[in-house]
Amino acid sequence: MEKAKITKVRKDSYGKITDIMLDDGNSYSIQDAIQMTRDDKIEGVNVGKAKNGVEFLRADPDGKEDNNLDNYPVF
Repeated sequence: MEKAKITKVRKDSYGKITDIMLDDGNSYSIQDAIQMTRDDKIEGVNVGKAKNGVEFLRADPDGKEDNNLDNYPVF
C-alpha cells in the first residue's frame, strides 16, 4: 500500500497547524495525522515532542525550507 502525502495544512489564528490535507483530498485533525504517522500511513513526516510534552508533526529533515509544514499551502 502506498503511503499518503500531506499537501495542505489548516492553521488557527496563532499559526498553529490544526488539520492536514492528504494527496487524496481527505483532511484530518493533527491528532489523527499524528496517529496515522505512527501507523506508517503518511510519508515525509515524523512525530516530535515539545519540551512541554505536546506531540506535533514535523517534516523529515532534508535541508530544504520549502517543504516544512509551516510553508505548505493552506486550505
